[in-house]
Amino acid sequence: MAKKVVKAVAVKAKAKPKAKPVVKVKPKAKPKSRVMAPLPVLTPGPEGAPDARILDRLWNTVVARKDADPETSHSARLLSRGTAKIAQKFGEEAVECLIEAVAGQRGALVAESADVLYHLLVVWVDAGLRPELVWAELQRREGMSGIAEKLARPAGVTTKKIP
Repeated sequence: MAKKVVKAVAVKAKAKPKAKPVVKVKPKAKPKSRVMAPLPVLTPGPEGAPDARILDRLWNTVVARKDADPETSHSARLLSRGTAKIAQKFGEEAVECLIEAVAGQRGALVAESADVLYHLLVVWVDAGLRPELVWAELQRREGMSGIAEKLARPAGVTTKKIP
């Protein structure tokens, strides 16, 4: 009787394995983007209405507070902590801004965008960079496609990506 069991096992081992069924995998769908109404072209508002000049005034405020008491000035506190901490804070604010953009939270996106712009200005002050240099670069690029702009960059101008 023991021989029959062994024989049956041996036969099973020689049997061809069954082919696995073919499973079709559907390609991942592209994420749907929110369709937004076209934005109107910006025109100067009435006298005293908020506009981009606020960035120049805010930059001047950050510069003025650079040597202020870190106990009483957030800008002075950030600047006293050094470039790495300033960059870290800027990165945190940028991520928070992106999270709100993806979540479609317009009010929070406005607030986080203001934080990003403020912290970018702190980065500029720390680096000794004046806003006019950035405004001039934006003006140089105005009316140029992003692809053409990248191709037109001088050979020595590159950005280093962190591995």
